[in-house]
This record gives sequence, C-alpha cells and structure tokens, in this order.
Amino acid sequence: MENNHIKLLPPSLGLVPRVCEAIQESERALAEFLPWVKYALTEEDCRESMREAIANAEGFQRELRFFIVDKRFDRLLGAIGLIIRDKSVPFFELGYWLRSSAQGRGHMAAAVSLLERHAFDELGANRLEIRCAESNRRSRAVAERGGYVLEATLHNERRLPSGRLDNTVIYGKFPPRSPLKGA
Repeated sequence: MENNHIKLLPPSLGLVPRVCEAIQESERALAEFLPWVKYALTEEDCRESMREAIANAEGFQRELRFFIVDKRFDRLLGAIGLIIRDKSVPFFELGYWLRSSAQGRGHMAAAVSLLERHAFDELGANRLEIRCAESNRRSRAVAERGGYVLEATLHNERRLPSGRLDNTVIYGKFPPRSPLKGA
C-alpha cells in the first residue's frame, strides 16, 4: 500500500533495526501513552515483537501491523495496525505511532487513509474504530482530520503509563456502502 509520499510495509525481520531506532528516538513521547514502549527498547525486544507481528499477519489474528516508510528517503517513520476486534462483522481498531521527528507533516493522516481503504475495500470492514486517551491530543487530531466521528467517552477507563487516570475516547468510521451507518 502506498501513495506519493509513504508506503506501508508488512512486518519483516529486516525492518527490526529501523523499528528499534525509531522507538528509541521517540521513547519519551511514545511512553506517555503507550505501555508497550518500555518492552520495545532493545533490538531483541523489537525482534520478538516483529516475530509476533509476522505470525499474526500469516494467521490473520490479533493485529495486522504495517510499517510506515517515507518513500523519498526510505526512512521508517512509525507503525500502524488493524487490531482485529470481530471477524464476523468485520470490525477493526486502528492503532498507530510515529517517531517524534516525523510528526506534524501529515504522515499519519496519510497512513490512516491508506490502511482504512485497505480495511474497507480488501477486508470488507463494516466498522473502524480509533480509541485513545482523552488527553492524547495528537491521536485525537488524526482521528478527527480523518473524518472519524466521536461516539463515546468512557470516563476513568484507563491508566496511563505514568499512573495518571484518564478517559478513553472512541471514534468510529464506516464504509460508504454501510446500510446501518447513522441508524
């Protein structure tokens, strides 16, 4: 999957050093909202996570992870995935992260657009969801710019890695062909 500026690559052990470097560069910013970061700081941790991502992709289970690469510089920018919530619907949750030095340039919005087209057109998704901490302004902005609709706020629903209590906001999006959309 690609557009003029980025491409989404499937998981591969060859990407491990680049993924690890991106996480290490952005550790502080990512760790504010993502509890897995402290378990992904060494190359061995990244390798194990990549093995899991490969197995998930091959078995169409848990999460379908892709890596965002800037086509101009062949630089790994981050990751985006479809967490499989219900195959019978089908219903997926999008999760994503971007290295700090690549933020604010539209890369994540482009990656979300590419992945949602794949989910709707290739996987037959009837629902996509973005869930994030209410205080995560960057993730919320990606959802809102992408046309996702704020459907709910779950109060006192999550602990951030810092230990602070936060709400969870849920954004939804549906394919244009959805007969139940808005019902």
